Amino acid sequence: MSRTAVVRPVRPRDVPAVVSMVHELAEFERAPDQCHLTEEQLHRALFEQPTVYGHVAVDDNDEPVGLALWFLNFSTWAGTNGIYLEDLYVRPAARGTGAGGALLAALAQICVERGYQRMEWVMLAWNPAAEFYAAIGATATEDWLPYRLTGPALHRLADRASRASPVSG
Repeated sequence: MSRTAVVRPVRPRDVPAVVSMVHELAEFERAPDQCHLTEEQLHRALFEQPTVYGHVAVDDNDEPVGLALWFLNFSTWAGTNGIYLEDLYVRPAARGTGAGGALLAALAQICVERGYQRMEWVMLAWNPAAEFYAAIGATATEDWLPYRLTGPALHRLADRASRASPVSG
């Protein structure tokens, strides 16, 4: 890895490496059995029916060593989009090279250039990256709790809506 991390958008040829890193991230987060991402799924989400964006930090051979996968959110109070960072990961061999900071800086630059008011993400409480995030000025949002609806609960709620009236869109 060069002294200055190079960040660029994900290209179609990067998809296998990015999927591999997502699975490495799941392993790091102690949940490899919950990660089912395939190359086909990511390729479709990035390039065929774009719903997610991706950037990679690359080594001197232009091979991805870190990733940031993100999508747009919207603040009704600010009236602007923002970036929701779904995954940030740097392979162990590239940690300490500035790759993670360069990925976050690239997303911050996108926010500023496009007039987005914020960038948000969540992390596991035990993740040692908390010190890194604090060092760049990020703060934990203590008053806002993340919630997730998935699996059987998601299907039960969807069934309730379909019984009430059809949803279009």
